[in-house]
Amino acid sequence: MNISVVIPLFNEEESLPELHDWIKRVMDENNYSYEILFVDDGSKDKSWQVIESLAAKNHCVKAIKFRRNYGKSPGLHVGFEAAQGDVIITMDADLQDSPDEIPELYKMITSGNFDLVSGWKQKRFDNTFTKNIPSKLYNGTNRLISGIKLHDMNCGLKAYRKEVVKSIEIYGEMHRFIPVLAKNAGFHNIGEKVVQHQARKYGVSKFGWDRFINGFLDLLTITFLSKFGKRPMHFFGLIGTLMFVVGFFTTLYLGADKFYHAFIIHAPARLLTQRPSFFIALTSMVLGTMLFLAGFIGELILRNSPDRNNYLLEKKINL
Repeated sequence: MNISVVIPLFNEEESLPELHDWIKRVMDENNYSYEILFVDDGSKDKSWQVIESLAAKNHCVKAIKFRRNYGKSPGLHVGFEAAQGDVIITMDADLQDSPDEIPELYKMITSGNFDLVSGWKQKRFDNTFTKNIPSKLYNGTNRLISGIKLHDMNCGLKAYRKEVVKSIEIYGEMHRFIPVLAKNAGFHNIGEKVVQHQARKYGVSKFGWDRFINGFLDLLTITFLSKFGKRPMHFFGLIGTLMFVVGFFTTLYLGADKFYHAFIIHAPARLLTQRPSFFIALTSMVLGTMLFLAGFIGELILRNSPDRNNYLLEKKINL
C-alpha cells in the first residue's frame, strides 16, 4: 500500500464527506493504493454515522472509535498502530489541511529520502492575536530547545516514512512534538514543506489557550526524557550527590571551626545553631539525599513501567 491517511477527529460531521471525496479524488488521479483511517475521539455528534456511510461506499475507508474522548495524541497513536501504508500522512479533519498537498509530500518521502516532512502554514487564516502570534512564539521556543529548525512543528499535515511511526510512542499531548520524538528515535532527516492553509469552513477550534502552557511543559518533558529517560539516576543522582557533598563538607568545616575555637585557642565561638550556613548545609544534605532517592526510585519505575497507551475502543470498521 502506498499511502495511509490518518485523520483524528472530534465532532466533525459536517466536514467528513467533503474531506473524504477530496482525498479520494487526489488518490485516484495519482493511482495511489491507499487507506483513509479515521480515528473518532469519542465524538458526540453524528461523525461515526457519517464514517460508516463513507465506508459502505469506499472499502479504503477504515475507522476506529474511542468509547470516550482521549485527545489527539491517543488518536494518532492508535492510527499509527493500524496504518499499513509505506508513507503515513496525517491531517486534521476540519478541512484546514489541503489533500492536494499529498502527492508532493509522498514524493519527498519516497524520492527525497526524508524520514519526516512537516507542513509549514506560511500564510494562515487564523486570528492574529489568539493564534498566529502565540504560534510564532511557541515555535521559536521549540526551535531553541529542541534544535529542530521547523517553522510550524505543530502543523497537523505531516508525512512520515512507515518506520518512523512504528518506532515512536505518542501519549498525553505529545502530538505537538512528533519531530522531536522522531529525532530522539534516530530519524534525523526531517524536512519541511510550505503548505496551503484553508480557512475553517465548519465548526469551531477544539483547542484553547491552555495548549500553549501544556505544550511548553510537554516540550520540557520530552527534552528531559530524551536525555535522562533511560538513566534518571544520572540526573537526580548527580545533582543529589553534589548537594549532599557540599552540605556535608560545609557542616564538617563548621564543626571543625567550632572545635578549633573551643579547644585549641580557647576563644568564644558562636553556637552552630546560630549560624545560618549550618542550616543551609543541613538543607543541602537533606535535599541531596531526597534527589538521590528520586533517581533510585526512577530507575525502579523505569524497569517496571506499565503500558501507557491502553484505550477503550468502542467500534472498528474494516480493521
